[in-house]
Amino acid sequence: MRIDQLVLAGAGVVVLLSALLAWLVSPAWLLLTAFVGINLVQSAFTGFCPLAIILKKMGVSPGPAFS
Repeated sequence: MRIDQLVLAGAGVVVLLSALLAWLVSPAWLLLTAFVGINLVQSAFTGFCPLAIILKKMGVSPGPAFS
């Protein structure tokens, strides 16, 4: 998989997991969902994505979004 695919998949997994935890444990887990959403919006405007930087250092090939 490429960096852009892993970033989107990772964000989706975290959002689904936090929604499940909010439903089962505590609504406070929705703060994690909000954090992921805010990070996605800021990365769309700035191009800065911490996960993409980590994946690039690990040697994952960049996709069209993070080349």
